[in-house]
Amino acid sequence: MVIVQSYPLAVVMLLITMLCWGSWANAQKLTSKEWPFQLFYWDYVIGVLLFALLLALTMGSTGGAGRGFWEDLTQASGSALGLAFLGGVVFNLANLLVVVAIEIAGMAVAFPVGIGLALVVGVVANYVATPLGDPVFLFVGVGLVAAAIVLDALAYRRLPGQKGATPVKGIVISVLAGVLMGFFYRFVAASMSENFVSLTPGKMGPYAAVVVFSAGVLVSNFVWNTILMKKPLAGEAVSYGDYFTRGNARLHAVGLLGGAVWSVGMAFSIIASGAAGFAISYGLGQGATLVAALWGVLIWKEFRGAPPGTNRILTAMFGCFLLGLGLIIYARVA
Repeated sequence: MVIVQSYPLAVVMLLITMLCWGSWANAQKLTSKEWPFQLFYWDYVIGVLLFALLLALTMGSTGGAGRGFWEDLTQASGSALGLAFLGGVVFNLANLLVVVAIEIAGMAVAFPVGIGLALVVGVVANYVATPLGDPVFLFVGVGLVAAAIVLDALAYRRLPGQKGATPVKGIVISVLAGVLMGFFYRFVAASMSENFVSLTPGKMGPYAAVVVFSAGVLVSNFVWNTILMKKPLAGEAVSYGDYFTRGNARLHAVGLLGGAVWSVGMAFSIIASGAAGFAISYGLGQGATLVAALWGVLIWKEFRGAPPGTNRILTAMFGCFLLGLGLIIYARVA
């Protein structure tokens, strides 16, 4: 399988992860006026699994390092398979809540609050389990990201008409999503060998782990998304029949593309973790919050009509994110 042993190359891959994780939700925004998010999400999770399989059968099945994908998958222990699958189940619930929060509060809020909180929880959990990197630089960087979350929430509250029950509901859902999102990566990491060259028997390499994780995402969707289809937290109730009668080729293609984009980010994050460590790999990838907030502010104009002074708060938020991410990167070489 193809692996990465260079830290600078790992950082490049993690920057791609950041772009992918911060951009996939634009697919939902593009279809939201025609296509309920629950129906979009079925195409999304199918796209996640299909692209994970594509990478596993190509990059994961070539190269001279480690084990090939099929060999790696068939030798994995039940514990390793279960942990990676559980990671997919937890992630899917968290991500569905993020999608609901986007519907209620917008990308510029749901991502910074939900995914930003996930960054803090995830970095701490992964560093405790696998302490790679200078803890001072790492956790100061995480602290700056946490400050950016607070600034984003303050900017959001300044929007006209955003002080009723709906924004509070959106923020609460974002927080719950963030806590759950912070733990899914640790389950996947626990299923994997820490050394990708000399893989531990029973543990998986990155490609097999991502495929099993993605299977957990798809299978759990029959539970989590079915509940939201029948009892939505936002929007209308929909049925499985609606998926086939209300969709068209363009809507399905956009959903599949959104899943593929997110899957690229997940695969690159896991592959890069061999050189960067799980805490830094997860933390840098979750710089997606910055990317998503930029989409929300600059492209979707979610802060149009905000009172004077809001732009200064948003600028400070982006500054904290950038400095925090820089310190997280530096923590591995300090």
